[in-house]
Amino acid sequence: MKIAVCVKQVPDTWAEKTLSASDATLDRAAADGVMNELDEYAVETALQLVEAHGGEVIVVSVGPDRAAEVVRKALSMGAAAGVHVVDDALHGSDAVATSAVLAAALNGREFDLVVFGSESTDARMSVVPTMVAERLGWPGLTFSQQVEVDGSTVRTQRVTEYGYDVVEAPTPAVISVVEKINEPRYPSFKGIMAAKKKPVESLSVADLGVDAATVGLAAAWTTVVDHATRPPKAAGQVVTDEGNGGVAIADFLAAQKII
Repeated sequence: MKIAVCVKQVPDTWAEKTLSASDATLDRAAADGVMNELDEYAVETALQLVEAHGGEVIVVSVGPDRAAEVVRKALSMGAAAGVHVVDDALHGSDAVATSAVLAAALNGREFDLVVFGSESTDARMSVVPTMVAERLGWPGLTFSQQVEVDGSTVRTQRVTEYGYDVVEAPTPAVISVVEKINEPRYPSFKGIMAAKKKPVESLSVADLGVDAATVGLAAAWTTVVDHATRPPKAAGQVVTDEGNGGVAIADFLAAQKII
């Protein structure tokens, strides 16, 4: 099997996120960058499938220069090679443009599966896997908690509010996985050293045949028109119970228009 895993570099979960003063995009340089946590489950899923069926895992990422760090992390976990799409024209791209670039990077490489995490922790839209499937003309199986491959058929358990549905499709296909699916492995020292020698292909949007005018902030379908820094948390109101505590709480909630 030949499996692609799409990974994204996001700000560290615990870092304070700020918007750039110049264009209101997320200031990624202001926080440490890490691999999107849910993408680690996608990498692990692909590695386990290859270990069971043979083949190789190729990691694909779209992002600035330092996004190469998450490509190398996936390589240290066991992926065979990487593709990094990096271009100044991509700054401020929305999900629509990102899906177009990813589809262009994946198209024609004869993958059996493309695996995503179910969402990124900075945008939390969960739409890119489906958009990429649509652009490639492949089935899209999202929110998977279990993945099985039998010949040219992929079968998943899709998480629902009432449990899960069993979903089946022919390959090639795009799937996204949730955190229930496995426990991602830690890169070993041997894996970290080996990752330094694994090939990473660096591509621009022109290399992919994507018009630079269709990506980036100017081409985004959504825009931030205004924003403000969240005010400091105010001190809470202390109510001393002198036999009327319940009434005081009810009055407070009524004043807040909660009841």
